[in-house]
Amino acid sequence: MREDLKLRLEQFKGQFPVEASARDRVARPPVEFIGEEILELAVSALLQGENILLCGGKATGKNILADNLAWLFGRPVYNVSFHVNTDSSTLIGTDTFSGGEVRLRQGPVAQAARYGGFCVLDEINMAKNDAVAVMHSVLDYRRLIDVPGYECIPLHPAARFIATMNYGYAGTRELNEALVSRFAVIRMPTLAADQLRRLLESVVPNGAAERIEGCVGLFLDLNEKAVNGEISTHPVDLRGMISALRLMTDGMRPKDAIAVSVTNKCFDEYEYQLVQDVVMTRFA
Repeated sequence: MREDLKLRLEQFKGQFPVEASARDRVARPPVEFIGEEILELAVSALLQGENILLCGGKATGKNILADNLAWLFGRPVYNVSFHVNTDSSTLIGTDTFSGGEVRLRQGPVAQAARYGGFCVLDEINMAKNDAVAVMHSVLDYRRLIDVPGYECIPLHPAARFIATMNYGYAGTRELNEALVSRFAVIRMPTLAADQLRRLLESVVPNGAAERIEGCVGLFLDLNEKAVNGEISTHPVDLRGMISALRLMTDGMRPKDAIAVSVTNKCFDEYEYQLVQDVVMTRFA
């Protein structure tokens, strides 16, 4: 990373110390993000006060990048995974009875606003209108949460929102223009062979070089077939590939490790056979 960005990050952390009650949410991510250009883009945008939207296909490192950004900025992390039942109360909070009175039990968005955290909005293109509407005043120049029956919650100056989205997943939809306009959008490129190799070496440091190369080649082969429409994106599973490599390192036969971690996730018999054929070219 550029030296000027490193200096500004240190200044940011010095300007906005984290409250003691939120320090347990500041944690070093288990995996380092690999991709300096994208990292610098994201850091620059966040330093300028922007919220960012990370968009791209599977296994492009969106969540890894989000966790690494929070660590670099020294901020507590609050996570929201959007699904069909996520509504405004999930984000902001719900009424609870405490100390003889009704109080707001704060949700992740409200907590990020209070403590100056980084709130990761995962799969934001699965959000319902009710949940999206809540985010409008939070993400624009107003930077506040208006909770009916309570006082407005202003956003801490260090608070940022990092949204992620995948293309073409079941249940996803197009984001409305008003929401997209509130983000700086970063398109996440597909990992190259060298990036995959470095990632696997960092996650499974005791993995044999030959098996790491096999996993890298297999992942790229499967991704190419998915891009060409020959198979679905189900077997293009980086988490599964990491799991398979760990199982191999622990003594499981490579073809069995790949089967339980990758191949068996194909429930269509035709696709299963196609993936099995690709696996056999790398792990006979």
